[in-house]
This record gives sequence, C-alpha cells and structure tokens, in this order.
Amino acid sequence: MNGPVIHVMKIYLMQHGEALPKEVKPKEPLSPVGTAAVEATARAARRIGIRVDRLITSDKRRALETANLMADAVGVSKATIEVSTLVKAMTPAGDTITYLETFSSLEAILVVGHLPSLAGIAGSLLSEGSPAVIQFERSGICRIDVYRLPTHSGQLRWYLTPALISLMQ
Repeated sequence: MNGPVIHVMKIYLMQHGEALPKEVKPKEPLSPVGTAAVEATARAARRIGIRVDRLITSDKRRALETANLMADAVGVSKATIEVSTLVKAMTPAGDTITYLETFSSLEAILVVGHLPSLAGIAGSLLSEGSPAVIQFERSGICRIDVYRLPTHSGQLRWYLTPALISLMQ
C-alpha cells in the first residue's frame, strides 16, 4: 500500500541582470552585459529542463526585462508574467512568502527580484533563527524545494552563479 503523495514545490529565485546606472538611464534597464548574462542563464535553464507554472517579477524595468528574457526558456507566456510589488528590493521576506503561499498548489515558480529581499526570502525558506545566507549575483538562479509554505525547512537543491553558467555554454 502506498503512503500519501507529498507535494514538493520548486521555488526558483533569480536576481535580475546588471542594469545601466540611474545616471545614464533613470529607469535602469538591463545593460548589454546584463542582457547577455540573462540570455546565458535562460539558455542554461532550458538546457537543464527548468519548467515553471508561474513567473513572478517586480515592476522595476531591469527585473521585467530579465523576466521577459527568461519566460520562453522556462515555458511561460510573456502575457502571463505576474508583476508584484511584493518582490521588490525592500519587501520583508515574510510578506513575500505569504504572497507565494497563494501559489502553493503549483509545481514550480520563478521569482525574479532584487537584493536584499531575495537573500532574505532564501534564508527564511531554509532556516529559522540565524538564517542561511545565499550570496546572490546578478543573473544567478537558485532552486529551493519546499513541502509547504511558510517553512524554514526548505532544501537548497542548487545555485548557479553567472560564472558556472558560462561554463555550461
């Protein structure tokens, strides 16, 4: 006799690509280097078979551009990208995780966001008290598996830095 089926949710967290300075372009779009790095991450995501049910991003231009570049690679229509203020840079991790609970029936989601919130979200998903620290880099992506939200006992499956992604090309 089989036991109960345990639902595992894959949460991918990705920092946006490098942006042009605010002094050069006030809305801070991706720089050419940032665009190339995100495109490399998208190719790597496709190559390793990342598929998500929902892609969530902040409304900052650099994050929106990153999300649009990632959409095809992870199987999401650009028209269905969810834009939320709850994944902005200064949003408390608990607020973002409460928001992510609304997607807990999904198999996998990708959140494109900013520091310091991404590090806070990852730390909170992985540990309670003295949080785990993941050193996010622009265009880097990690996968954390959770059995429920909220949780402090998620499992970091992997983290791909831009340097590792360049080796995969």
